[in-house]
Amino acid sequence: MRCRHRRRRVGRWFDHLWSFFGSDVAAGDKWLIAPLISHAWRRYDVRFPDVERTLDAPYYSIESEHFHRAIRGGLPRGRVMTRRRVLGLSPRAVMLADGTRIEAKGVIDARGPGDMALLDLGWQKFMGRELALADPHDAPDPRVMDARVDQVDGYRFVYCLPFTATRMFVEDTYFSDSPKLEKKLLAKRIDDYAQSRGWQVESVAREETGALPIALGGDFEAYWRSTGGDVAKAGMRAGLFQPATGYSLPDAVRLAVKIAAERDLSGPALAEMTHGYARVIWAERGFYRLLNAMLFRAAEPEERWRVIQRFYRLNPALIRRFYAGQSNWLDKARILAGKPPVPIGRAFQAMRETKWR
Repeated sequence: MRCRHRRRRVGRWFDHLWSFFGSDVAAGDKWLIAPLISHAWRRYDVRFPDVERTLDAPYYSIESEHFHRAIRGGLPRGRVMTRRRVLGLSPRAVMLADGTRIEAKGVIDARGPGDMALLDLGWQKFMGRELALADPHDAPDPRVMDARVDQVDGYRFVYCLPFTATRMFVEDTYFSDSPKLEKKLLAKRIDDYAQSRGWQVESVAREETGALPIALGGDFEAYWRSTGGDVAKAGMRAGLFQPATGYSLPDAVRLAVKIAAERDLSGPALAEMTHGYARVIWAERGFYRLLNAMLFRAAEPEERWRVIQRFYRLNPALIRRFYAGQSNWLDKARILAGKPPVPIGRAFQAMRETKWR
């Protein structure tokens, strides 16, 4: 992700946007994340060569500046430390590079991914730009996927979020075999897309890039141990991300609620609990990794869009459960039923050759 100003922010200093579907967070847990939300919509749409659809499902976004203010405002003054490098930690202490040692009853490590080489991954990579438009646009709802663009570097789609009548966030996104980004090329494609929609861009308010892991398989226990086995973990550090999207925010909410309900918050107890929880979640999500394996290994890169288009023909409730990582056995059967959008032989080969379980 690109940094504009190295300001002291909670969640590092990056300009970033986190988005999620309303069904990703349980109704009883939304109070926890509600103060962080910057934008909310009641529905969203998708566009494919053969499918155009609007889904009546809430969609939300969190901007990093608002996230920072909400977290800062909710904590006592002086209790937030930013831009401090951690040299080491244990279940009950953190050592900083300046020599400061912080003692605690329990420590949770949420510093980002472990050794990603231990996982079998594809990538959802992107460049996003917040565009200031000369005139109001005519697109009040998010367009979560617009795949009516040239299919290059895997499955490509454009993602649009209308922040205001003259502010549009446009992201050029790829389900690719590589996390490598060509920023100048993607910036040009965003400009071309805006022009194709009839939007006259006055300026670019901000820009971000990133690459989210799309898990096909891997060794969960080795991944957990790659960042130490005796300290509690959360987020990407714990392998807690939706395999099909790479999103980790909904999992962070679920884990936070679970931790808050624990009686023993000591370091060793937290480590045991978070490890056990993450291990179970990883095992439960084997189906999504199987689908990813078929998408990345069985479909030709320029034909991957057909798999996603077929998925978006399905029942909206099934789609909501899928993104929430809560597909039931009927959902799974329905997703796999019918004529497959990939060659059957290559699908079976992908299943055999990928450690998706």
